[in-house]
Amino acid sequence: MMTMETIGQQAKAASQAVAQLSNEERNQLLQAMATALLSQQEEIIRANDEDLAAASDLSGPMRNRLTVNQLVIQGIAASLRAVATLPDPLAGPYDSWEHSTGFKITKKTVPLGVVAMIYEARPNVTVDAAALAIKSGNAVILRGGKEAIRTNKVLAKVLRNVLSDNGLNRNIIQLIEDTSHESVNQLLGMRKYVDVLIPRGSKAFIDFVVQNATVPVIETGAGNTHIFVDESADQDQAISVIVNAKTSKPAVCNSTEKLLVHEVIAKDFLPKVVQALIEKGVELRGDEQSQTIDTRILAANEKDWDTEYNDLIMAIKVVKDCEQAIDWINEHTTHHSETILSENVQNVTKFMNQVDAAVVYQNVSSRFTDGFEFGFGAEIGISTQKLHARGPMGLAALTTIKYEVFGDGQVRE
Repeated sequence: MMTMETIGQQAKAASQAVAQLSNEERNQLLQAMATALLSQQEEIIRANDEDLAAASDLSGPMRNRLTVNQLVIQGIAASLRAVATLPDPLAGPYDSWEHSTGFKITKKTVPLGVVAMIYEARPNVTVDAAALAIKSGNAVILRGGKEAIRTNKVLAKVLRNVLSDNGLNRNIIQLIEDTSHESVNQLLGMRKYVDVLIPRGSKAFIDFVVQNATVPVIETGAGNTHIFVDESADQDQAISVIVNAKTSKPAVCNSTEKLLVHEVIAKDFLPKVVQALIEKGVELRGDEQSQTIDTRILAANEKDWDTEYNDLIMAIKVVKDCEQAIDWINEHTTHHSETILSENVQNVTKFMNQVDAAVVYQNVSSRFTDGFEFGFGAEIGISTQKLHARGPMGLAALTTIKYEVFGDGQVRE
């Protein structure tokens, strides 16, 4: 098996090749990759069936994340084609100005270089990350989870073959096939070769990467996401939004995990929303006040309030007003997505201004926190930090700035 040092060296060399491609060439590659994936669906699905058979202990929602079928492959191919239609993130226009001594300064957008991704059981990330890296002129190192290793190997092979078939360096895309913890530990220290590292997974996993990496990291993903139902909320609309936010895809980071309800409406509203959630198979845990109102709610413990379930589980708390909801969210948020369901302009404004999250919603399901839904074609991840990028990250997040200076012999006095 190839050493991590070799993978890093190959990625650094390949980054120069991809950075020189024109936008038309990059787009043609993405279109060819979409066609190749569709033509090799059977091999991809066979590999995925093997992954699913080996991962029998996964929960239902997590198995759904791992599953790749014909419909999923068609969606992945469509995403590749969508990225190919996006504007060139390297094209400019560039700012330029002249120094007092006569030399010219141009502020140019350029690729980051080598982007590394560490992610868990989501094979679509393998293709999304590769697509966004190529479109933005970067090489990419991919390290997926052991649950999806067979699927990822086939996906990476298909994409790398397209590069070879077009006379390009296959190492523009590399998959780390070693799924041991040691490969992660080594990748975290590859500052010589890797320009940025993007982890996607559980809060514990992302915290480990952030705390141990010497490579620059964009912190992403963990979603202890809240919905606050204000007293002015349209209750029928609120139930629809809550059910969608919790049950449409419970194992993803933009699924809502916590429900806060204004005490003025709690006695009327809670039994209705509890019924709707239970009908969808959701286990409900709550504070004493919510349990008193509806005995179908189980007792929550202190750990629940900071847990990202990634499952059909939701915790419920009754709050006295919007201010308490904001304070509670800011204490327990992972800074991903937070929602207020309200028709009160003052409370909505307060919530929008004071809640510390990458995305804040009024009367919208948190499930829309997604690069494709935001119009980015696909996403490399959802940043929960504040430097370089925040929220769903598309092509712009994989670029940086270079200043080019043109003169004729100027010296500084």
